[in-house]
Amino acid sequence: MTDWGARAEVILNDLAACSEPGPGVTRLPFTPEHRAALDQLQGQMQATGLTVTLDEAGTLIGRRKGPAGTKTLLMGSHQDSVRQGGAYDGIMGIVLPLLALEKLRSDGVDLPFSVEVLAFADEEGVRFPTALVGSRSLAGTFDPAVLSMQDTNGVTLRDAMMSFGLDPDRIATLGRDPASVIGFVESHIEQGPVLEREDEALGVVTAICGIERHLIEVTGETGHAGTLPMAGRRDALVAAASLVAEVDRLGQNTPDLRATVGAFTIEPNVVNAVPRRVQMTAEFRSPDDATRRNAGEALHRFTQNLATTRQLTIEAKLTYSQEAQPCDAELSDHLAKAAQHTGTRAMSLPSGATHDASAMADLCPIAMLFVRCRDGVSHKPEEFAGADEMGLAISALAAFLTTLGCESGQDTLLP
Repeated sequence: MTDWGARAEVILNDLAACSEPGPGVTRLPFTPEHRAALDQLQGQMQATGLTVTLDEAGTLIGRRKGPAGTKTLLMGSHQDSVRQGGAYDGIMGIVLPLLALEKLRSDGVDLPFSVEVLAFADEEGVRFPTALVGSRSLAGTFDPAVLSMQDTNGVTLRDAMMSFGLDPDRIATLGRDPASVIGFVESHIEQGPVLEREDEALGVVTAICGIERHLIEVTGETGHAGTLPMAGRRDALVAAASLVAEVDRLGQNTPDLRATVGAFTIEPNVVNAVPRRVQMTAEFRSPDDATRRNAGEALHRFTQNLATTRQLTIEAKLTYSQEAQPCDAELSDHLAKAAQHTGTRAMSLPSGATHDASAMADLCPIAMLFVRCRDGVSHKPEEFAGADEMGLAISALAAFLTTLGCESGQDTLLP
């Protein structure tokens, strides 16, 4: 019998070599490392009997054609990494469905619908200040204005794509017809400790959290640290410390809310002067948009009161907002039953990170399978998912495809 988890481990180790030199994996979009990964993935897709194409957004597509007139189930994830990241984030979600299809092929299982495995080019947004390029292209929500964005070397996204052999002006033609698509299923390491803490190998995602980010600027008055009396000081850092504590309090006391101060700068930032100015960020994430918005509004009220109490100027503005994306109940139920078939509980949990699925939700129903990762570590070289867990995920995906075909095959016929 084939050890599918071990197969996944070998393939992922080979793909990890498609990286810039240095610790971990650094594979940015539209680079030689990206090309090397696509070459390996194309070989794996062809060996699985899939027809392979590369679309103009850089998405590698392996298609297993079903009966004429049937819809298509989309599966996959992204091939790119953060700098000095791990060997599993994203790309594991391409390898696992490929091996699930290979397993069904070896078992002689036919499906009453088509399946496409997608390897998206750019989800992380590390090289260019944009993300989800491939998934937004298929969903029909790609903004052509991002083609003028530049990387740190001054190369525009347009030029990078053209050098890769793509025609970015044709991206507008890539949008799929929602009536032709069953849904999108993404597999991913959890990137957190919940499954490990619960001793569960697999989880089914309930929703991809909404995100909002606030930029806060506190302005006070500087002075000599040794001569300015404590009474009456207008210390920007002291006020900012209260804001940090308030963000943490909101996160600690609000169910299903993640609250983070991630960036912080101080002026004049010298040892013997009272801080005059602080700029900081506050980020809130939640699977419930009302919870997230309420936290942001509460923080803005707190800043207004703090400015009055401390006699400071505090400006807070919302700089980014992304709605939560609930996963489709029917697809998720199929996925949970398939995972339970492997002997796992398939516990439900939200995703605090953004994924290609969040963009694909504008096209079709989505579902996500989480795979346990060691210590909940992600975006660093130590990132790891075991062969046993990946083997269970492959079995779950194979069972999902079979179950979906048996239980909803008639629903996959186009009008």
